[in-house]
Amino acid sequence: MNQRRNTVLFIASSLDGYIATKDESLEWLFKVEGEGDNGFAEFYETVDTILMGKRTYDWVMKQDFKEFPYKNKECYVFTRSSYEDTENVKFVKGDVNNFMNKLKNKDGNNIWVVGGGELLNSFMQKDLVDEFIVTIAPTIIGNGIPLFKEGNRQLDLSLKGTKKFNQFIELHYEVKK
Repeated sequence: MNQRRNTVLFIASSLDGYIATKDESLEWLFKVEGEGDNGFAEFYETVDTILMGKRTYDWVMKQDFKEFPYKNKECYVFTRSSYEDTENVKFVKGDVNNFMNKLKNKDGNNIWVVGGGELLNSFMQKDLVDEFIVTIAPTIIGNGIPLFKEGNRQLDLSLKGTKKFNQFIELHYEVKK
């Protein structure tokens, strides 16, 4: 029998808990002195499937990438509307629990939840996130898009480890089941 894959949130946050400014800017993040890619490449090798909400997908598509940044991974975008699948993305509409149970039981590596907001909130409400890897930047934004929405259910976590990337600190937690 195959082992269930973990669903992992990997994200950066300001010290006061925001993942972007109100206008979706990440400029504050790039002003912080990190170390290499701050652990991204190492994490990226542990996943073969990427999940994001439509808002995050739209943000990614507005960036000036030469090609789709997750080209060699299975990529799903959750949406409330119907869209045609593309070469790089499959759009998911409907029962998230059923979809995730099938996905987690398929052979493969971990599953990355990209971005916060609505998708993370709905995954947390349904107990679909297994690990949180949050890299804290020494920046206080004051307001913006919060990592966690008010009203999320309480989750008890266990610290798996920490890493320091110059001015960034990575906190790695697993959900206690």
